[in-house]
Amino acid sequence: MKTYSYPRLDPAGAWDQTYLESLIHEDFERCHPGETLEDLKRRASFSREDRGLLRDWMAVAATRAAAARQVKER
Repeated sequence: MKTYSYPRLDPAGAWDQTYLESLIHEDFERCHPGETLEDLKRRASFSREDRGLLRDWMAVAATRAAAARQVKER
């Protein structure tokens, strides 16, 4: 069975999966009461819909990480 992995967002590998997930963890659980990000990650391995939802949430995380990085570099 194919597992879902996140694309590398930075060639140096500075942004790791745990960091990205930490940026969306609370918002995900607020938007999806009774579910956790871990639940979604587990279901994404066999559900196309959940894989897309996870991809969307990780895009939000990547955007937040990029914004934080820009602020830090100023």
